[in-house]
Amino acid sequence: MQELSLVSQISLYVLMALIGVYALLVGGFQAMVLKGKAMKNPDGSSDNWHEQKTHYGIAFADLVLACPVSIAGIVLVFVAPRWGYYLLALVSFWFIWANTMTTATSLRFEKPNINLNWLIVFPSGILIGLTYIIWTLIHFDIIYCL
Repeated sequence: MQELSLVSQISLYVLMALIGVYALLVGGFQAMVLKGKAMKNPDGSSDNWHEQKTHYGIAFADLVLACPVSIAGIVLVFVAPRWGYYLLALVSFWFIWANTMTTATSLRFEKPNINLNWLIVFPSGILIGLTYIIWTLIHFDIIYCL
């Protein structure tokens, strides 16, 4: 990590903080979905696995894979950087896929009133994941070719 410029290190820390906060928030909400609580979305829909079984699978995958791998990736950036970068890249692809799916579903079936809350809930994971992948591509030689 010492090979990265100060600006690159700061941007990495900001991205890791965003990924960590996002993973904790998603984990908390998905834990409530798994407990059977219907979660209201800002587009008028709700995540209720009693009505929509796919939400149970997504919640389970987030809790078992995405959230723990996010936190492990952040920790590994400091302990074994290359593995941390790999894990964060994988999680970023998950964030992009899962949030593209939920954003598209929201737009297609719910026809939401797009407001700030909707923008924060649905496409934010896409932006976080895409930003990390772009950061990785910019710094590819430094972080993977050590």
